[in-house]
Amino acid sequence: MSGIMSTTVVLAVLLSFLVSHVNSLASTDTITWGGDNSRTGYQTNHNMDPSIVGSSQFGQLFKTVLPGNYGGPLNYEQMFSQPLVYTPSDGIQYVYVATTQNNVYKINAKTGAIVLSRNLGIPFLTADLDGCVDINPHVGVTATGVIDPATDTLYLTSKTYIDQTQINVAQGKPAGRYYFHAIDVNDLSERPGFPKNLEGIVARNNPIRSFGGGIHHQRPALLHSGQYIYAGFASHCVQYNFTGWIMGWDKTTGEVVERYATEGAGVDAQTKGGGVWMSGGGLASDDAGSMFFATGNGYASQLSTIPVNGRNPPTSLEEAAVHMTINADGSLSIVDFFMPWEKTQLDGADKDLGTSPLELLPSEFSCGDVKRIGVVTGKSGKTYWLNLDDLGGYQNGPNKLDNVIQVYQNENSVYAGAGVYPLEGGYIYINVIGFATHVFKFTCNAGVPSFAKVADTPSANAGILGVGHGTTTSLNGQAGTGLLWTSDVRGQSLRIYKAVPDNGLLTQINGFNVDSVTKFTRPVFGDGRVYIGTTKGFLYGFGSPVNLPINCTSPVDFGTADLNTPTAARTITCKANVAVTISNTTYVGDSNFVVSGLPTAPSNIAAGDTFTMSTVFNPKSVGILSQDIVIATTNGVAGYSTSTPITMRGTGQSVDALLRISPVTLAFEGVIAGGQTGGVNQSVIFTNLGNADLSISDIQYSIVSEEGPFIPANGTAVNPKAGPFTFYGLPSTIPGNSGVTVNINFDSSVTGNYGAYLKVVSNGGTKFFDVVGTAGSAPKALIEFQTPDGLSWVSFDPAKNFTFGNVTENTTRSLKMRVTNNGTSESTRLYLTVSKPPFGVSGIIGANNQVDLAEGTSLAPGENATATLYCSVPKTPWNQAPYYGAAHWTMNLDDPTFGKHDIGFDCTAVTEQAPPLLSNGLGLYKYTGCFKENNPGRQLKSQITSSDTMTSAMCIAACNAAGVIFCGTQYNRECWGGPTIPTLKVDEGNCNYPCKGDINQICGGNGVGAGSGGSYISLFADSSRFDGNTTTPGSSTTASSTPAPTGGPFVNPGVGGYTSIGCYTESTTGRALPNGKTIASKTVALCVAACSASNYIYAGLEYGGECWCGNAFTAGSVPTAITDCSMVCGGNTTEYCGAGSRLNVYQRNSASSSSSSSSLSSSSSLSSSSSSSRPVTVSSSSSVSSGSLTSSSSRSITSSATSSSSIRTSGSTSASVTGSSSSSSSRSSSISSSATSSSGSSSTSSTSSSTPSPTGPSIRQTVAKYTFQGCWTESTTGRALSSKTYADDLMTLESCAAFCSAYSMFGVEYGRECYCGNTLGAGSVKAANQADCNFLCPGDKTTYCGAGVRLQLYALSASTSSSSVSASSTTSVTSSSSTVSVSSLVTVSSSVRSSSATSTSSVVATSSASRSSVSVITSLPPSSTSSSSSSTRTTTSQPALYTGPPVTSTGNVNFTYYSCVSEPSAGRLLPSQVENNATYMTIEKCLSRCWNYKYAGVEYGQECWCGNSLNTVGDAGATPSSNLTDSKCGFKCPGNASEFCGAGGALNLYWFDLEKAVRNAGGS
Repeated sequence: MSGIMSTTVVLAVLLSFLVSHVNSLASTDTITWGGDNSRTGYQTNHNMDPSIVGSSQFGQLFKTVLPGNYGGPLNYEQMFSQPLVYTPSDGIQYVYVATTQNNVYKINAKTGAIVLSRNLGIPFLTADLDGCVDINPHVGVTATGVIDPATDTLYLTSKTYIDQTQINVAQGKPAGRYYFHAIDVNDLSERPGFPKNLEGIVARNNPIRSFGGGIHHQRPALLHSGQYIYAGFASHCVQYNFTGWIMGWDKTTGEVVERYATEGAGVDAQTKGGGVWMSGGGLASDDAGSMFFATGNGYASQLSTIPVNGRNPPTSLEEAAVHMTINADGSLSIVDFFMPWEKTQLDGADKDLGTSPLELLPSEFSCGDVKRIGVVTGKSGKTYWLNLDDLGGYQNGPNKLDNVIQVYQNENSVYAGAGVYPLEGGYIYINVIGFATHVFKFTCNAGVPSFAKVADTPSANAGILGVGHGTTTSLNGQAGTGLLWTSDVRGQSLRIYKAVPDNGLLTQINGFNVDSVTKFTRPVFGDGRVYIGTTKGFLYGFGSPVNLPINCTSPVDFGTADLNTPTAARTITCKANVAVTISNTTYVGDSNFVVSGLPTAPSNIAAGDTFTMSTVFNPKSVGILSQDIVIATTNGVAGYSTSTPITMRGTGQSVDALLRISPVTLAFEGVIAGGQTGGVNQSVIFTNLGNADLSISDIQYSIVSEEGPFIPANGTAVNPKAGPFTFYGLPSTIPGNSGVTVNINFDSSVTGNYGAYLKVVSNGGTKFFDVVGTAGSAPKALIEFQTPDGLSWVSFDPAKNFTFGNVTENTTRSLKMRVTNNGTSESTRLYLTVSKPPFGVSGIIGANNQVDLAEGTSLAPGENATATLYCSVPKTPWNQAPYYGAAHWTMNLDDPTFGKHDIGFDCTAVTEQAPPLLSNGLGLYKYTGCFKENNPGRQLKSQITSSDTMTSAMCIAACNAAGVIFCGTQYNRECWGGPTIPTLKVDEGNCNYPCKGDINQICGGNGVGAGSGGSYISLFADSSRFDGNTTTPGSSTTASSTPAPTGGPFVNPGVGGYTSIGCYTESTTGRALPNGKTIASKTVALCVAACSASNYIYAGLEYGGECWCGNAFTAGSVPTAITDCSMVCGGNTTEYCGAGSRLNVYQRNSASSSSSSSSLSSSSSLSSSSSSSRPVTVSSSSSVSSGSLTSSSSRSITSSATSSSSIRTSGSTSASVTGSSSSSSSRSSSISSSATSSSGSSSTSSTSSSTPSPTGPSIRQTVAKYTFQGCWTESTTGRALSSKTYADDLMTLESCAAFCSAYSMFGVEYGRECYCGNTLGAGSVKAANQADCNFLCPGDKTTYCGAGVRLQLYALSASTSSSSVSASSTTSVTSSSSTVSVSSLVTVSSSVRSSSATSTSSVVATSSASRSSVSVITSLPPSSTSSSSSSTRTTTSQPALYTGPPVTSTGNVNFTYYSCVSEPSAGRLLPSQVENNATYMTIEKCLSRCWNYKYAGVEYGQECWCGNSLNTVGDAGATPSSNLTDSKCGFKCPGNASEFCGAGGALNLYWFDLEKAVRNAGGS
C-alpha cells in the first residue's frame, strides 16, 4: 500500500493486534501454498532433521477419514486444495482442509482429530463438463486458499450451483457459480459481507468478456498481498469460450479491485485461451509490489513472426510468463512478459507453458547484473530460467529465439513446479513425467548465471500425469540438512531424498506408500510433521514421537578440515531421560568419522545417568559430510521413542587443486533430427574443489572410447568440435573453490548415434567425461479403433467418429483403441502429451479406466498401446426407436503433424423390433410405456390371447391381426388390446414381470414402492394411428383417446440464432451431420443450444429428438420433402424432430453484405429460368491503386465486332444481349466507352447496380481460364490432384486458380485447401451426388469450395465457356492520360458460337510518369477471336510439369523477376510481411498476395514481403542492400521445391510489370 499513516493510528493497530493475536502464526505454520509467496517450496522452519526423518522413528502418525460422501457412499472427498497449517489464538496447531465436495475441516495437527467442519454449498458436478473428467465427480474447492494471520481469516473459492435445493443434480453450466469466501479459522463461520458471487463480472480490460462460473475453473493457489487477495482462473480441459482471469478483492470488504482477462482488448468473446492454472501452483509475489504467473495456450495468437519487446506486451497473454505490478488500489498493470519463440506451434500441440507455476528463486541464485531469477517448465518439457527484471519478450534472442537465461529440454512434459534448495551452491529439481527427477547445479561465471544438470533420482517418476511439485526443507537453514520431498501417484507416493546429490544420484532416505495421492500434490509441513491429502477421503500425517529417551550432544559440528587430516577429538555426552536398556549402536552415513567409547550392548542406563563417547573427523572427500550414530534402546515409558540419533558433521577441503566434472556422462536423448535450428544444448560443470588454482594442461578428444584413439578437434581453438558436439567455454584455469560451466551443442540435423570422449589433464588430476547423443526422425502417430466385429482396425479420420455400430439393449460391446508409433527405426519415442478419456462420464459410452493411454505414455518406434472402451446399452422393452450415444477422448501427441483432436466415438442403441415393420425397419407398434391397469376398471378391455410362451412379438402379432390400436402384455403371459390408451402412465420400474416366453422381455408387473401390489401393463401403440398424443381412427377404432393439443405439431421456424432450412435425408455413407450431442430433453431449442455451444453451423434432429451437429453435410445427404420429417419431438409434441433417416435441419444465421467499386464495369440483362423466369441485371465494379509504377510502353488496340448470340449461364439461367461494338485505343490514356444496340444508343460509365441482389451461394461455372467440371471424389490411392498444394483460411476460387495457373486443373477441398495437377489420381470420379461439395469458400461465401474428400474441380478446356452469343454491340474505347486503377489482371477465355460473329475483348492501358492507371473493359472476352459462319472453339494445351533441379522463377502474369537482393543490415527492404508459410509458400503464392503492390519478395524460404518502395538504405547507419548473384538465394520453396524462395537475409525480388500485365490481360 502507498500513503502515510499517523503514528497514533499505527500504534493503535499494533496494540490491537498484539492483544488479540498474541499466540497466532507459530513459526512452524504453513499458511500459503509452498510456504511463502515465492512459491519455491523451500522451508526452513518445520524442524525437519534429516537424522530423524531418515530413521525408523519417522512414520505415519495418523490417517484421518473425511466423512463427506455427496452423491453416494463411494463418492469420496478429494483434496485438490492443499492443506494449510495454522496456530490461532488458542495456541493449538490445526490443519485446515477444503475438498471438492465444498466441505471445510479444522483438524488437530498432532492427533488428526476433526475439531470442526462446515459445508459451503452443494458441489458442481463433472457430469456438466462434456467429458472433462480431470477432477471427477465433483468440482467444489480445488484451489489452495490462504490464511491471513492478522485477522484469523481463511480465504478460498468454491464452485457450486445457483439452486441449492437440487441435490446431486447436474443443473448445467449456466447454473454454475463461483463464490469467494472469507472464513473465521476459529469457528469456520463466514465473515460479514461474504461470500461474494462472481457471476457476470465484466473484464476491466475487455468489456465484452464476462465471467461465467460454469465454464471457468479456479485452480491456482490464492495470493495474499497486503490488503488484497488474488485468484487465477482457467477452464475445464480448454473447453468453451473461456478466458484466463486474475481477480482481486479487498480482504476486509470483499470489494472487487481487479478483474483482468488474459484475452484482453481486441480479442473477441468467442476466442478462448490464456488460462491461469499452473497445476494448482500459486500466483507468486516478491512481496514488493509485483505479481508473477504463467498462462496456458490460446487461439488469439496476436504474435507471429515479429519480435516483440517484453515491455510492450500483447493484449492476449497466451503461453506467457507475466510480470504485473500491484497498484495501491489493488488493480494490476502489466509491466513485462515472456512468450516462447515457438508459441504458435505450442498452441497447436496444446503444450501449455503455464502447466507449472513461475517460481521466484531466493537471492542465493543472483549473479552479476541478474539479481532475480525465476524458473518455469511447460508441457513441452522445456525448463526456462528467466531474468525476473527482464523476462525476455517474444523472439528477442539470437536467430529470433528466446531471450532468456537458459533453456533445458526435458524428455517429457512437466506439470510440477521446480524444487529449490539455495544452500551448498544452489540446486534446482525438475520432476519429469515418466523419467527421473533431474537435478541442476547453479553456477555464476563472470556475471553469467547457468544451471547444469548434474544428477537424477535413482528411480523414475510415474509414467502418468501426477508427480507433485518439488518441495525442500532444511533444519533452520543449516547446510548439510537439505531434503527434497516428492509426491507421486504411483510407487512410493511420498519420497524423501538428501538434497545434495552424490556421484550423479540423489540418495533416498525414506519413503511411504499412500493410497490415491492427489496429482500435483505438494507436501505440507507443521511442527515436525508433514501432511498429504488423497482422492479417497484421507488426510495422512507423518512425523516422529516428540520425546527421546536419551539426550545427547547433537549435532557435533567439526567445521572445515583438510583431506585425510584427522581433527582433534570431540566429546559426545549423553544423559538418559528415562531408564533405558541400550540394545545396539549403528552408523548411518559417510565413513569419515571415527568414534570411540561406544556404550556396550546390552547395558542398562538409569534415568539421569550420563555416558560419553569420543569422535574424530577425518575427511576422505571434499564437501559437507555427515554421519549419524543411532543408539537403539528399550524402555517402558509411554511416549518415548526406541532410538536416539546423534549427528556428526564436517566439511572436507583440499589444499591442492582438485578437479571434478559433473556430470561425468552427458546424454542427449530422444532428439528429433532437424527439430531445432542450430541443434540442442546442454552443459557440464568443471569444478575446482581445492583451495589452490587449477590449471588444465591438455584436453584430448576421441569419438570411439575413453581409451582413444584420440584425434585433433575440429572447429576452432576456442570452440573445439568432436563429431557433432561443439564445446563452448572450456577453461584453462579455475580458481580455488569455484566452477566453470561448459556448454555443449549437439548438431542434431542428421539421424544417428554419436559419442565424444574427453580426457582432461590438470594439476588437480586427470578426469574423463563422455558426451553421447541420439538423433532420430520425428515419431509418427497412428491411432486406430477396432471395427464393431472386433476383427480389424479403422484408422483415425478427424472428420469421422469411431463407431461401435448398433448395440442391442441389455448388451455391452467392448472395443479397443490403439496408438502406435509408426515412425521409422530411427524415430524418437512418441509421447501422449494430452489424454482425457471419457471415463466416469454419463451416457452409454465410456473408457474402462484412466490408466491405459494416460498422459505421459511413451512408445518406442513400432510399439503400440491400447485402451478399452465400451458401449453399454441398458435393458429396455422392444419396439423403441434407436437412440444415439456419443463420447470424446481428447488427445494430443508429440507427432508434429498430429495436433490436438477430440476423438469421437458413437454408438447406436437399438432394441429388438417385432413385426409388422415399417419401411424404416422400426416396428409398427411402438412401445409407449408402463401404464396402470384396473384403474379402476380394465383399461384395455379385450384379451387378445394368452400363452405360457408369451413374448412381446407374439402379443404384437395378435394385436395387429385383431386391428387394435393399443396392445399390452401383462401378468407374464397375457396379451390385451383396445381402442383407447390407459389413463395413467407410471415409472418403468413398476413393469417388472418377465415374459413367460423370454425372461429378458417385460410383460407387465405388480409395481414397486408406493405402487407395489398394483396391476401394470407394458403398452405398445400402432404408430400409424397414434402419434403420442392423439389417435387416428381406423377400421377397428371408433374414438380418439386424447384431445389434440392446442397448436401444432409444426416445423419450428427457428430458435437461438438458427433458422430452419428444411428436411434432409441421412447420408449414404454415414451420418449427415457427424457430431452427436446428448440433450436433457428432446426439443429443437436444446439441440440448437448444444450445437451452438460447440460453434457448429448446422443442427439436426432425427428419430424424434436425436441431436446431431456439423459444419457440412456428409455425402448423400440431400433436401427432401418437409413432410418426410414427421416425428414429433419427444420433449415437445408441438414441433417436429425429423423421422427415421430424416432430419429437421437448422442453420446458424449469418448476415453479410459486400460492395466494391472499380474501373472494371460490366452490365448485362439476364433472363434466367428454372421453374420460373425473372429478369436480373448484374453489374460490378472494383478499383485499387497500383502505386506509382511507371511504364514506358504504349499500345494501340482497335477491334470491331458485331455478334448475335444467346448466353447460357450456370444452371438453367439464360440471357440475351443484342448490340454491336467497336473499340479503338491509342497511346493516350483517357478511357471512355459507349455502346449502341438495336434499340438505341447509350453511354456507359463505371457504375454498378443489382436488381435484385443474389440470395445465396451458387456454383461458379468459370474461374479465370478454367471451367467447372463438377464435384469429384478424392483418389482412392492418394490425392486426386497432387502436383502442388497450399491452404489458406481466406481461400477463394480465384486465388487457387492463380496458384495453379501453370497446370491444366485445379480443385478446392475442405473449403480451404487448393490442389493443382495435370491428371487425376486413380479412383477419383465425379461424385454421385453433386450436392456433396457444400463447403463455402472462406474468402468468398457466395460460392462453394468442395467439402470433405470432395473437390470443386475446374479444368482448362477446348471450350472453357459453353456460352453462345446472340448479340450486336458497339463499344468505343479511347485511352488518354489517367490514373491507373488495378484490382487484378486476369486472362479470361471463352468459346463463341455464332452464325456470323466477331467477338472482341479489349483492354486499354497506358501510364504516366508518376502514376499510372489501367481500366479493364470486358464484354464477352474470349482467349482468341474468330469471324466464322461456324462454331469457333479455343483450345489450350496443358503445360508440362517441370521435374528438373530448382530454378529461379521469372515471375507471373503481372510480376517480373529483378534479382537476388540482400536486406540492409538494419531495417527492411520491403515494409509489409503479408504471409509466413513454412509449408506452402511458393513464388506464385507470394506474387498473388502482393498483387496490389509495386514490389514483392520472398525470404527465408517462407516469408512473403510486399511494398511500393524499396528501402535500400535501411535504418540509420545500416549497410545498404545490394544485388547478389542468384546462387545466394538458395532456399527452396516449401510449396514448390522446383523453385527458389530467397535465403536468410536475402530476397528473390520481383517488380510489377505493367506492360506484361496489360498484355496478359488481353491487350496487345
